[in-house]
Parts: sequence; C-alpha cells; structure tokens
Amino acid sequence: MTVYTPRRAARVLLVDASDRVLLFEGSDPARPGHRYWFTPGGGLDPGEAPADGAARELAEETGLRLAPAELGAPVWSETVEFPFDGVWYRQEQQFYLVRVAGWEVDTTGFNDVERASVHGHRWWTVTDLAASAERYYPPDLPGRLGAALVGGGAC
Repeated sequence: MTVYTPRRAARVLLVDASDRVLLFEGSDPARPGHRYWFTPGGGLDPGEAPADGAARELAEETGLRLAPAELGAPVWSETVEFPFDGVWYRQEQQFYLVRVAGWEVDTTGFNDVERASVHGHRWWTVTDLAASAERYYPPDLPGRLGAALVGGGAC
C-alpha cells in the first residue's frame, strides 16, 4: 500500500508574447534518469494562499516579481499523485496564467533541491509541446494550455 504525503501547491503558466510557455527540465534525485519538463511553481507554506505561493515561487524560480493579485483567478485545479526523492505525494494544485511580453529567466533564487534537480529551461509553443516525445507534467499540458490561451480563463 502506498502512503501519500499530502501537499498543496500553486503553479504558473508563464506565457510570452509568442504564446510560448516556460518550462523547466528536471529529474528526480531518486531516479536521475527520469527527466521531465514542468511549470514554475511548487509547494505552499503552511497557511499560505495559493496566489501568494504562486507569486513567491515565480519570483524564486524565474526572478519575475508580481503581486499575488496580478495573477488573477486560477485557470484550473487538479489533484495529482507522484513520487519525488523516494516520497509519494498527493498534491492539490492550482495553475495561474501569467502573460509577459518576454522574460529573461533568473534562477538565482533556486533552493538546494532545485539547484540539484533542475537542469535547464525552455520556452515551448503548444504545438512543439504536443509534438514532443519529451516527458512533461501535467501530461495534458498542451490541451490545458491551449484552452487557457484561447479562453484566457478557466479550462
């Protein structure tokens, strides 16, 4: 029987003027060959509101500083289960869509775990992401991102 550690998280779909989304390439320290792409964001501190956590994570991971109110409403929420560094998590997460004209990513705010497990970043179009053989999370990201870009709101 798998025992899950509960976790709350907030993630950001950071999209530039060319409708490309920023993703980080990471790996699981317990499974170094398991590489994948993922959105900026992460776990919430105890009592932290999702928008506050999303804004904090965005600043730490990309250098982009926004007030939580600038994020607007989440475009979708989900619960996922996954292993990381030998621990299984059940994570409730919300995604926010943030548009920027462009952004030079600054990862100097990474913590030790991020420095050890994040190997780079890339801006992806929905088309490139959907056509890629690379692993990315969430696995339905191209469809969700496409819907958010077209609708500009919940998907």
